[in-house]
Amino acid sequence: QLQLVESGGGTVQAGGSLTLSCAASGSRLDYYNIGWFRQAPGKEHEGVSCLSSGDNATYYADSVKGRFTISRDNGKNTVYLQMNSLRPEDTAVYYCAISWCLIKTMWPWYEDWGQGTQVTVSS
Repeated sequence: QLQLVESGGGTVQAGGSLTLSCAASGSRLDYYNIGWFRQAPGKEHEGVSCLSSGDNATYYADSVKGRFTISRDNGKNTVYLQMNSLRPEDTAVYYCAISWCLIKTMWPWYEDWGQGTQVTVSS
């Protein structure tokens, strides 16, 4: 069974940067499409970015396009989300999950969210 653990969250000022990590265990991460999702208080999970296996095709939500970058390090069995130019509306708990990565959208394979990692952006 593939297990994913998020880390790297914290509190930053608007305009700052933060890098999140999604560490995998139990299987090779490079076999899977991995997506980042976020949930703000009182809101549904929102797809943020998705990285396909094999060809490394990427998807980004319009709200983060040009500011966030998703990548993977197969040697470390980890997927990253580099977040730049952070805004207060980016404040949420961020989760990673096995996902479908489509050309213009993304969807989790299973909605078995873990602990996530909290990102807080102050104004």
